[in-house]
Amino acid sequence: MNLRIVSSPHEEFALSSTVNGQRIFLNNRILASILHIPHNGLYIFEYKKWPEVEGFHPNNILSILYPNDPNIHPNMALCRNKLSVDHRLLHHLIVHQLLPTGGGYAKLTRMQAFLMWCIISKIEFCYPLLMVHTMVRAFSQKKSVLPFGSILTKIFRYHEVRLEGEIGTKLKEEDT
Repeated sequence: MNLRIVSSPHEEFALSSTVNGQRIFLNNRILASILHIPHNGLYIFEYKKWPEVEGFHPNNILSILYPNDPNIHPNMALCRNKLSVDHRLLHHLIVHQLLPTGGGYAKLTRMQAFLMWCIISKIEFCYPLLMVHTMVRAFSQKKSVLPFGSILTKIFRYHEVRLEGEIGTKLKEEDT
């Protein structure tokens, strides 16, 4: 697979690839159309640092996630085992359904904590954009799980990729 990022810094984030000779172009609007989901809300994706969004400060979510910790600060390690049961469940949904990553789940990323803040605060975020970024991130890592494997066929059909002769493979649990 020859996945390429085809957007410049001032354009909408997009991917391009060729599958069975058919060019595929995918951005958040196209993915939202394919999946019949909205593509509005915050357009943001960060992995290693805190997202910069008006009205958000890391201490907002840290004080919710770690209410008994008097030493919260934006650079602290974010550990799952210190979360309440409700917040652990929310984190579980994020790492297994919203932004599947595979691997260990003992630590929270800053983006995962930010999404928890969005969900708890009822702040909309552009989920298709997060999906596209998550696909790129998985593709660029040596050891990763294919995120959103269950929607690839929909993407291929949308782009009229010929799948005749392809052998179907049952998805592994971590690919769903």
